[in-house]
Amino acid sequence: MKTLFFLSIFCITCILPAFSQCLDDQKSLLLGLRNSLRFDLSYSTKLVHWNHTKDCCNWDGVECDVFGHIISLQLDNETISGGIENSEYLFNLSYLEKLNLAFNGFNYSQIPKGISNLANLTHLNLSHAEFAGQVPHEVLRLKKLVSLDLSNYFYLSPFVQLENPDLKMLVQNLKELKELYLDSVDISAQGNDWCHALSSSLPDLRILSLRGCNISGPIDSSLLELRSLSVLQLDFNDLASEVPDFLANFSRLTTLSLAFCSLVGSLPERILEIPSLQNLDLSDNPLLSGSFPLFLQEGSLRTLVLQYTNFSGPLPDSISNLTMLSKLELSNCRFFGQLPPTVGNLTELTDFDISDNNFIGSIPLFSLSKKLTYLDVSNNSLTGNIPSSLFALPSLISLQLSENEFHGQVQELSNLSSSLLKELDVSSNNLEGAVPKFFFELEHLQILSLFSNKFNGTIQLETFKSLSLSRLDLSQNDLFIQLTDSNSSLPLFPNIKVLKLASCKLQRFPNLHRQSKLSILDLSCNQLRGEIPNWIWEIGNGSLRVLNLSNNLLHGFQKPYKFPSLYMLDLRSNQLQGELSIPPLSSVYVDYSYNYFTNSIPNDIGHFLSNADFFSVSNNNLTGEIPPSICSATTLQVLDLSANALTGGIPPCLPKKKMLGVLSLGRNNLSGTIPDTFSVNCSLKTLDLQKNALNGTIPGSLVNCPFLEVLNIGNNRFEDTFPCMLMKTHLHVLILRSNKFYGDLHCPKSFQEWSYLQIIDISTNNFSGDFSLLPFSKWKGMIRANDNKKSQYDHLRLDFWKVRGYYQDTVTVTMKGLVMELTKILLIFTSIDFSNNKFHGEIPYSIGDLKSLYGLNLSHNELTGPIPASIGNLTQLGSLDLSVNKLTGKIPVELASLTYLSFLNLSYNRLFGKIPEGPQFQTFSAASFKGNDGLYGCPIDTSCYEKGSGISPPGFQTEEVHLKKEIDWDYVSAALGFAVAFGSTVWLTLHCKRWREMFLGKDNKIPLTE
Repeated sequence: MKTLFFLSIFCITCILPAFSQCLDDQKSLLLGLRNSLRFDLSYSTKLVHWNHTKDCCNWDGVECDVFGHIISLQLDNETISGGIENSEYLFNLSYLEKLNLAFNGFNYSQIPKGISNLANLTHLNLSHAEFAGQVPHEVLRLKKLVSLDLSNYFYLSPFVQLENPDLKMLVQNLKELKELYLDSVDISAQGNDWCHALSSSLPDLRILSLRGCNISGPIDSSLLELRSLSVLQLDFNDLASEVPDFLANFSRLTTLSLAFCSLVGSLPERILEIPSLQNLDLSDNPLLSGSFPLFLQEGSLRTLVLQYTNFSGPLPDSISNLTMLSKLELSNCRFFGQLPPTVGNLTELTDFDISDNNFIGSIPLFSLSKKLTYLDVSNNSLTGNIPSSLFALPSLISLQLSENEFHGQVQELSNLSSSLLKELDVSSNNLEGAVPKFFFELEHLQILSLFSNKFNGTIQLETFKSLSLSRLDLSQNDLFIQLTDSNSSLPLFPNIKVLKLASCKLQRFPNLHRQSKLSILDLSCNQLRGEIPNWIWEIGNGSLRVLNLSNNLLHGFQKPYKFPSLYMLDLRSNQLQGELSIPPLSSVYVDYSYNYFTNSIPNDIGHFLSNADFFSVSNNNLTGEIPPSICSATTLQVLDLSANALTGGIPPCLPKKKMLGVLSLGRNNLSGTIPDTFSVNCSLKTLDLQKNALNGTIPGSLVNCPFLEVLNIGNNRFEDTFPCMLMKTHLHVLILRSNKFYGDLHCPKSFQEWSYLQIIDISTNNFSGDFSLLPFSKWKGMIRANDNKKSQYDHLRLDFWKVRGYYQDTVTVTMKGLVMELTKILLIFTSIDFSNNKFHGEIPYSIGDLKSLYGLNLSHNELTGPIPASIGNLTQLGSLDLSVNKLTGKIPVELASLTYLSFLNLSYNRLFGKIPEGPQFQTFSAASFKGNDGLYGCPIDTSCYEKGSGISPPGFQTEEVHLKKEIDWDYVSAALGFAVAFGSTVWLTLHCKRWREMFLGKDNKIPLTE
């Protein structure tokens, strides 16, 4: 009997395959479905091949059971846009167990209710298919579902909602779920709610993905009930909490992703030590801190992504214990120290990105990393020579070494014909010598950037013709690029899109007539003369989008000419003459500054700037009034018309422009008042109206600009009291110099705290009042000391959204007895100039609280009393002028300890006693103390200099060696740059590296003009 039973089973299993061909009713349903669906035949890879001639069980995307019933339908990526809403064909496939409609485009229609007919479904994938609206109740009837995917792209706004039913109702009905993907589904639930809902209903859940679901934190410990959880992805939610320590208790966790979650606090080290963890992504949480533990042997981590966090510390040698590590991304953190050589032992490494940190020392050898495809160590402080072995890595595609301190020559290599390298960026280093010849042998090279090094020698531009380059940047070296005359009908670089030859000693334009793809061309800082050739506007039949010809010797435009659809046009610092050229309608950035343009600004200029962020015609010879059409430029963020001969008034529409961040009209002949029309929540950061003939008062509506950082109305005819109301803004610089301001500086208690002010110049006015009552202890912008070395180089600037560039503020100060221009306002630089007023009373002791003060000028007032010893606390002080007052008493000995003090003027007071001795005080001349009859000692008493010693009394700084119209910025540890330093510019690229990678891939080192 048993034998007969097993024989029957054997016969059935043998016979069944013969009957497993598609049943007629199933085939009919599929053909009906195909004919009812709307899809693109040219892009379809499955539906387009369904026909009567084949067994439907063999159709692409179709799977049958042994009886010929359709059990799986995989129609993802078929460009389906409709036809399933009430499909009698699809929803009658009652045996269906798996349905995949992912990556189609259903035009934001609702998930069809007929789906409830498919009661046998175990796997339903509707992800990235452009469904929208509320998840229908009918989905709750699919009781057998093991895997449900309703995800959309998690960086987009949610289209699908889980409100009624909500998440709790969904999981209570679908208790068999092991995989749940709801990325970008609007759940809108608190931490306790969504955690309890899942943990109480889905004990066997293995994969949970809720990215971009509008859920909040903190993550509740009830989630620990999900003992089988292996994947937890909660990116793009505002959890606003710490990473809970209990996550380390998930013994099967392989993937933990919490990027863009507003995480705070410190990451528990146990998380990095989870034995099963393979993938960890905590990126883009700038308030999340942490450091690396000692990694144990045979670590399971494969990807570790911490970019844009506050992680810090060294990279431990034990990193080599992560033998399976393939992806390590630590960019934009605070890691420091030397890179351990053991990094080069990570044999599985494919992606290594430690850019934008503080790593020092030499770069490790990666000779064992045979799989490495992407290596980015840019923007660190790495030194030494670049190991030539890096260029020979067999799998390397992208090598980013820019913005470090690499030096020396790059050693030549041979036999690189098999190299896969496509991107090579060694810009902003100290590399020298000739450009290595092997660079020209990299057959796959598409991007080569040698910008800002010390490469030298002569190079024929045609040398690069052997490469299939799409981007070439040779700018800012000591190279002499030679051009050869060629009558070839072929383009010099067939694939070139970006060509940058700034500072390459060019004396004529290269022959680029036939470049069909060129969109960005930078020939700035060369020796180009004469007219701009009109063929340049026809490059690539108008494909040119960015053109930088600044800092040359060009004097005009060859006619006839017609601008193409340029985004950026930079012609600053040439010798262009005549009337101002109308920019193209497509312009985002236009700079005509520092030329010789004359006549008036064209009346219709504003209509051609409707898309512009930046427009500058400063430092020309323009006359006439500001045309009213400028108000038509609705997107302007920077308008700079300064240093011309413009007349008339300020158009009332300009303060109304909500997007305007910089309005610079200084150094003209404007008259009238400042219009009181600043809009509510205006974006203005810089208002520069200096050196005009403006009068009246500071408009009250200026308080509507909370982000105002620079206000410069010096050298006008304003007559007003001190603008206390501006203390509520972000003001860093306040210049009221040389006007008719009057009254005291005593503001109401609610207006006494300067949180950001770093430069104030109210000199040469009629201010008065008791100086001793000023609350210097509340001037926080001058109190806080800045110890961050990198931030010492930060300066006031306005960043543009569209062109990823910035406008740099400039301000004039009186320092060391001279009037000089700060062409870069460093955030660490602070100064006070109250000179030439009528202040009386004593200098308060609290002035010693201004720890970061560099310049203090209280001269030509009526101050009395002693010089407070607390000035000795101003350890950064470089210039002190208290001359022409009525100060009494002795010079505090504490002043002799001010080692940065390079200018001192205490003349014409009533000081007495011995001048303090000290190395710094010995550098000042007698003129620094002149007019104080009671003072004695060196340098007034010349006998203190020994006869025959060779030491002579120093000269007064303002008469001898310090007669320089600049500041020696060694005293503030930073360099000053050009006033409107913009360089090259990128248009319409997103600012965040993380987002660029999502949309553009790994090519995230795009230069500023791409």
